[in-house]
Amino acid sequence: QVQLVESGGGLVQPGGSLRLSCAASGNIASINAMGWYRQAPGKQRELVASIPSGGAANYADSVKGRFTISRDNAKNMVYLRMNSLKPEDTAVYSCAARVRRHVSEYDYWGQGTQVTVSS
Repeated sequence: QVQLVESGGGLVQPGGSLRLSCAASGNIASINAMGWYRQAPGKQRELVASIPSGGAANYADSVKGRFTISRDNAKNMVYLRMNSLKPEDTAVYSCAARVRRHVSEYDYWGQGTQVTVSS
């Protein structure tokens, strides 16, 4: 089992920045990838960034150049730095962990944190 707890969401003006944090606990050694998803009202959930263990990060086209995912293995933390935020980035952001191999789906989810971009 893996537990994930997000923090750092809030209200920010367009063009502003936020950093989301995700604290992982439990069977950390089983995790082979971490990701950040978001879901806006009436829209499908979207994988915005992912980082495999020992691999390079990947980003959705909609956030490339603006968002950066990083992980601190010593602290069991994953971060999502979001710059140049736009109103269309408004969504609930959730951290996810994958433990199964050779699949794309994630196995564990945090409760989510709201990000609202508005003037």
